[in-house]
Amino acid sequence: MKTYQVHQHQSVPPELELALTEICETVGLNPRGARLLRFINNGVFLLRDEPVIVRLVLSPSFAHRARTAVEAAHWLAMHGVPAVRLLPGVEQPVSSGAHCATLWQYVPEEGRVPGSADLGNLLRQMHSQPLAEETFKPWKPMADIRRRLGDAVDIDPEDHRFLQQRCDYLEEQLEQLDFPLPRAVIHADAHLGNVIGGPDGPLLCDLDSLCIGQPEWDLTPIAVGSLRMGYPAEWHRELADAYGFDITSWEGFPVLRELRELKITTGVLPILRTNPSVREQVSWRLRTIREGDLDTQWAPYS
Repeated sequence: MKTYQVHQHQSVPPELELALTEICETVGLNPRGARLLRFINNGVFLLRDEPVIVRLVLSPSFAHRARTAVEAAHWLAMHGVPAVRLLPGVEQPVSSGAHCATLWQYVPEEGRVPGSADLGNLLRQMHSQPLAEETFKPWKPMADIRRRLGDAVDIDPEDHRFLQQRCDYLEEQLEQLDFPLPRAVIHADAHLGNVIGGPDGPLLCDLDSLCIGQPEWDLTPIAVGSLRMGYPAEWHRELADAYGFDITSWEGFPVLRELRELKITTGVLPILRTNPSVREQVSWRLRTIREGDLDTQWAPYS
């Protein structure tokens, strides 16, 4: 899996450590000394004694995403789309009590660092596969955002109401869009952080959002990253050139931009209590959204 930057002061919350221990004991792995790589939408650990990545679902209402990731891994492997692979010999997803996780083969990042052109090529390959409507559910971005709002903790009631209203508004806007590209199996969270530079070439990872939807959505994160997160503008140009479609030239892009910004803002709401370091950035993002400010830059969640 991909390498994540972990701040040295970040400790593992007791409930997350307990969940990791229970999951590992279920499958006979040793959790001691595991390294926390990521703590945003999932708790992601690299085990010390085995080349295994454990991805813990942090919110019970998102356990379905673990099942999606398992189906996605099988489907991508069947169609030869380069992606991370599940840990073999383990029935997945793995559950223990209220905890749910998926286990993956660790991929050392020994290859070159992937770029936007690599992501564009991977997306084009994935989007060209059969629809697989019997495997994946339809793209419903507002449902995921509303679930996170439902699981939100320690959020100001006024902010909660505003975000609900924002969901209603964007849902109406989405229904009016006329998408130019044909529906496909999409990644639904396609940014450079979800591409690994493995020894055999770039791989897709974080597969728990795959669905049947609009390819335009997969082309949106890089464009929004350039506009909102200060990422180099050439990243978007390289993606558009490799894929063959410039999402920013489409009249519906502003709606997808607003949707993407809402998604990446609300993603941490269920963990505000256990990961309070994200609270300041959440407030910053909400302020700009409220004010209709499309220029102020955001920072990644730490």
